[in-house]
Amino acid sequence: MVELTDANFKKKVVFEKELGWLVEFYAPWCGHCKTLAQPWADAATKLKGKMLLGSLDATQHSSTGQEYGVQGYPTIKYFAPGSAEPEEFTGGRTADAIVKWAEEKFAENIPPPEILEAVSEKVVSAACESHPLCVISFLPHILDCDAKCRTGHIKDLQKLGEKYKKKDWGWLWAEAMAQQELEQGVDVGGFGYPAMVVLSHKKMKYSTLTGSFGYDGVNEFLRDLSYGKGRTTPVRGAKMPKVITVEPWDGKDGEMPVEEEEYDLSDVDLDDKDEL
Repeated sequence: MVELTDANFKKKVVFEKELGWLVEFYAPWCGHCKTLAQPWADAATKLKGKMLLGSLDATQHSSTGQEYGVQGYPTIKYFAPGSAEPEEFTGGRTADAIVKWAEEKFAENIPPPEILEAVSEKVVSAACESHPLCVISFLPHILDCDAKCRTGHIKDLQKLGEKYKKKDWGWLWAEAMAQQELEQGVDVGGFGYPAMVVLSHKKMKYSTLTGSFGYDGVNEFLRDLSYGKGRTTPVRGAKMPKVITVEPWDGKDGEMPVEEEEYDLSDVDLDDKDEL
């Protein structure tokens, strides 16, 4: 917990770009402030790395208190990262209530997840082992779905990643047949592309999208999963399938492979031999 003053308030709170601040404006003689002191300190410890907590004696540092309209004690205000316009704290005054309110605000301000191409075991492990679930999309081959088509799918996934970012899921996509063992492990491929599964690395089980791969269909699928609905299936072999290293997509349309030129050998006399 940080002791704030008129001198350091803007530098520490207003100019903070990464974490939000909960600021308690208090008076030394205030009984409710004294009661809040221990829960406030406990919450600061529990919220380390997620939110910063500070206290400002608004009787001694009245300029800052007046600037933010403090009229009673204790007054708690929330400053989002980089914001000079605070929100009123509307949570309870126990440590758990403060932590719960702060964690909800933290979740609102976290950046959306990156939709990563499954180009190596390292990428897949990071997305699936470090998150409660990982959303894996298998997109059509670039010759079946050009750059515009593929980019459209990825943009939909990005929007969905933003919508469900509080769930802390990992997000991956792979080109059809690029990760064949992964596809086999979750029974993807036989019914075409695009396809999607949501996998629990801890349980080694997955759920399969059976509806439309469009935004609305995937959203309905993920919404049901977020409520604990949906059928799960064990991963084949009960372990994470092997992932090979592949070249990442360059963002361009695909090119048909160049066929070797055929030669007409009908006019060639195979019996001729060079003389020594």
